[in-house]
Amino acid sequence: MKELLRVQNLCKTFTLSAKQQRLEKTNEKRKVAVDNLSFSAYDGEIFGLLGPNGAGKTTTLRILSTLIKPDSGDAFLDGKSVVREAEQVRTKIGFLTSELKLEDYFTPNYLFDFFSDLYHVDEQVRAKRKHSLFTRFGISRFAEVKIADLSTGMRQKVSLAIALVHDPEVIIFDEPTNGLDVITAKTVTDFLLELKQEGKTVIISTHIFSLVEKTCDRVAIIIDGKLVTCDALDKVKNGLSLEDRFFAIYEEVAGGVE
Repeated sequence: MKELLRVQNLCKTFTLSAKQQRLEKTNEKRKVAVDNLSFSAYDGEIFGLLGPNGAGKTTTLRILSTLIKPDSGDAFLDGKSVVREAEQVRTKIGFLTSELKLEDYFTPNYLFDFFSDLYHVDEQVRAKRKHSLFTRFGISRFAEVKIADLSTGMRQKVSLAIALVHDPEVIIFDEPTNGLDVITAKTVTDFLLELKQEGKTVIISTHIFSLVEKTCDRVAIIIDGKLVTCDALDKVKNGLSLEDRFFAIYEEVAGGVE
């Protein structure tokens, strides 16, 4: 398989405010979110980053998506540096996060066209992709409804469609099913598998074991910003359920579950 993404010694540290120190229950003024992280993802696979909340998954995906820069290290998408060639990387990726807030006043139609313009998508191609994605996710009858009036699940579907306006080679999803009802979650899960069948490379972060087991070819487990293991799903599971294997690793690395 062709190595499409290479993450090389990524490090990222954040300064904590007094409020954040209280929430984190620490006197430390800085938090290491990503600690010398390295892994690879390959063409046409679904790759999962699995870890508890606060493990560094979201920070890692934000770096890969060029939203923030690492303190040190780099990542290369099809040979392009996310640090030095961010603009070229952005043309190749779609990024979806549950923290993406669509403007309440606008409609799905408007937002799809707006982001298509940003990516210089031809009008005929745009119309074809909009029809395909809006039909696939049941957005069509809500196309002129303001975002403020849509359900949480429908907002997520609109966000997903927008992330794919430019038909990216690599799709990066941060907690793609987090907070969704079971119907919408299944729709998103099924679509991840469809993207793989189309030859796309999909990278997801999650703390949901069943999502990884249903979709991922390979998985990396990260705890406290550090890579613990990275391999094919079956090898990581080592004969156990993914949940049992994860907690065995967690107890060994982090000293047990509080």
